[in-house]
Amino acid sequence: MTLDPMTEMEKYDTNGNGKIDPHELAAIELEDRRRRMLDEDAHRDQTRKMAWFALWGMLLYPSGVFFCDLLGLERAADIIGAMASIYFVSVAGVVSVFMGVTNLVKKREVTNYDKSTK
Repeated sequence: MTLDPMTEMEKYDTNGNGKIDPHELAAIELEDRRRRMLDEDAHRDQTRKMAWFALWGMLLYPSGVFFCDLLGLERAADIIGAMASIYFVSVAGVVSVFMGVTNLVKKREVTNYDKSTK
């Protein structure tokens, strides 16, 4: 589906004069800021959920070994225990890369914003 730019612009032309006036542009910018804020809020929520999921996974992983051993599944307990070092490093790596990239993007946005306001 392609979007016709004229139809998209017509919905912002509230007075129907065929141009985007300053007050209409202000409304567009306000809507853009609102959407950006909602996106940033959703992103923070997802980051928080990912961090909690990783934390719970790291805390519950040893209990998996314990329960396998408790149920008499010693081979499974050995396999899960052997994978622990890889699991912890992988989860820590995923979380740290994700948070590092997030901070890098934020820093870049702040730098670009500072440049655009000068």
